[in-house]
Amino acid sequence: MRIGVLDIGSNTGHLLIVDAFRGGPPLPAHSFSEPLRLAENLDGDGHLTDAGIDRLVKYVVEAGSQAEDKGAERVLAFATSAVRDAGNAEEIIERVARTSGIRLQILPGEDEARLTFLAVRRWFGWSSGRLGVFDIGGGSLELAVGSDETPDTAVSLPLGAGRLTREWLDRGLEYDDLRREVRREIGAVAGGLLRGGGFDHAVATSKTFRSLARMCGAAPYSGGPYVRRRLAHRDLVTLCRQLRGASDEEVAAMPGVSATRAHQMRAGAMVAEATMELFGIEELEICPWALREGVLIEYLDHL
Repeated sequence: MRIGVLDIGSNTGHLLIVDAFRGGPPLPAHSFSEPLRLAENLDGDGHLTDAGIDRLVKYVVEAGSQAEDKGAERVLAFATSAVRDAGNAEEIIERVARTSGIRLQILPGEDEARLTFLAVRRWFGWSSGRLGVFDIGGGSLELAVGSDETPDTAVSLPLGAGRLTREWLDRGLEYDDLRREVRREIGAVAGGLLRGGGFDHAVATSKTFRSLARMCGAAPYSGGPYVRRRLAHRDLVTLCRQLRGASDEEVAAMPGVSATRAHQMRAGAMVAEATMELFGIEELEICPWALREGVLIEYLDHL
């Protein structure tokens, strides 16, 4: 069965087409991504601008065309923080559906955390014991902890790398003030996530965590998904100091950083470092599966 998974994030649209087999992992067959930067196209009232909607519609039409050309039986399409938080979310969904024939499902933040957790569990298996899963997106930070395939606790916080860059750093607000705010918000939920006794295996997903791991010396992704990649807290502390005084051009020149995301890496590193310290994590393992795979796995399980 060939299925497309269309993920409309705050920064990027990503279509992943996979071949799914009973009893085996989904095998990637085609990928099509494009920077959309929807969160940067919100107006003063929190509505996605016409220019932002037009960019989104154009991408979804092209993604649908590629899915059809590649023989996908259906497309599972969803949107996360940028569309979810937009004041005109219903209008966005209707315009996309009317033009492309694809209706986006808006995922609540807790569902993002839950489905990402499911993907991580399937990747690492039961031998990982109690999992702690962390995902920094463009608009939000997702955290989930549990011993089963469904987490005991799943939380979404408005601490995405793009959101904090746009609302704090781009406005010239103090870096140290943002650092305190990030730690206050994470600290407010840490106790509830750790109440069940912490976790045996700490795992991170998402482009931000993958980039941070690469910046701290992890293997490049050209090595394939089965190379184990880790992010150590001590290395991240050093990186945060380096990023604080670096220009966007200097950040973009670092390994694992794309030019379109370089401006967000300071905020992303700050959130990652605060998460690791407040949860007492010395090392995170990077999982190649994340939200898209979780959406696909849940769909296949329901068939």
